Amino acid sequence: MSRLTFSAWLRDDRHGNAALPQDLIQTLEITATTCRQISAAIARGALTGVLGQAGSENIQGEDQKKLDVISNDMLLDAHASGGHLAGMASEEMDDPFPVTASADGRYLLLFDPLDGSSNIDINAPVGTIFSVLATAPGSNTAEVAPFLQPGTAQVAAGYAVYGAATQLILTLGHGVDAFTLDPDSGEFVLTQAGMKIPEETQEFAINMSNQRHWEAPVQRYVGELLEGKTGVRGKDFNMRWVAAMVADVHRILTRGGVFLYPLDSKTASKGGKLRLMYEANPMAWLVEQAGGAATNGKQRILDITPSRLHERVSVILGSKNEVERVTRYHADAGGQAAS
Repeated sequence: MSRLTFSAWLRDDRHGNAALPQDLIQTLEITATTCRQISAAIARGALTGVLGQAGSENIQGEDQKKLDVISNDMLLDAHASGGHLAGMASEEMDDPFPVTASADGRYLLLFDPLDGSSNIDINAPVGTIFSVLATAPGSNTAEVAPFLQPGTAQVAAGYAVYGAATQLILTLGHGVDAFTLDPDSGEFVLTQAGMKIPEETQEFAINMSNQRHWEAPVQRYVGELLEGKTGVRGKDFNMRWVAAMVADVHRILTRGGVFLYPLDSKTASKGGKLRLMYEANPMAWLVEQAGGAATNGKQRILDITPSRLHERVSVILGSKNEVERVTRYHADAGGQAAS
């Protein structure tokens, strides 16, 4: 039985992709190829001495792993000379990266080159998250302004997850499809079309070590989940936490669940923990396209217009009914505070 490769899928009119601009196809193909190369670099890991700390910090003040830097450079180098992009921005870099090879580039690529990199040394899943925005030819992509677009402006979003298998998950705005790397051919092939998140779930993902810092609506919500059958929810919930957003979201896209990285007293001054444009926006769009929901506790994530390149945000996403419930708890708390 013939299998549909990622490149063929991008050009297959049965999937609504026949009219994709060539520059967008090139952007996605190069990104997929680079993700395959990152996967290989991770797999070689200790054999090539690329595990451990790089001895530097990113713009967030976080210690960088060697593979954070390597993955970031791989993505920059792969796209820098293609003529299809106007610019790039990365969670690992202070400023935008203009692509000087083309004055006519119509797209911007934003990425977290290696999400969950703290998991590398223990051989747990990590991934690459990316988002594509359109921009006018000739835009000054050395400046931040062209990148400050809401998530609703995305033209493509996805991630690669490097685990037991390497998979590429993508949306172009008409559903979510999954591609698995065939180690024999070296190509991504379509393995699941139209991923769907069930509206109901009994799984949640949250970093419980931050419980004492949570705001009241999250305390209320998680408290009810932990009460299980004896509480107001009347059923037991299981907690899952991989400590890599890409892995937790992949589980939710595969079988449902709700993921929370809420605002708390530690992150309130920054607006949250996760980055809006590199993590929250692409993941929110994927989740919505699969039938789920994504908010910051107060509003839809995709409606937020960023004011800074590295803006942070609270994230609650996954199965629709659970996201709506915890968002409603935030509204209830706001109403009580106002009164």
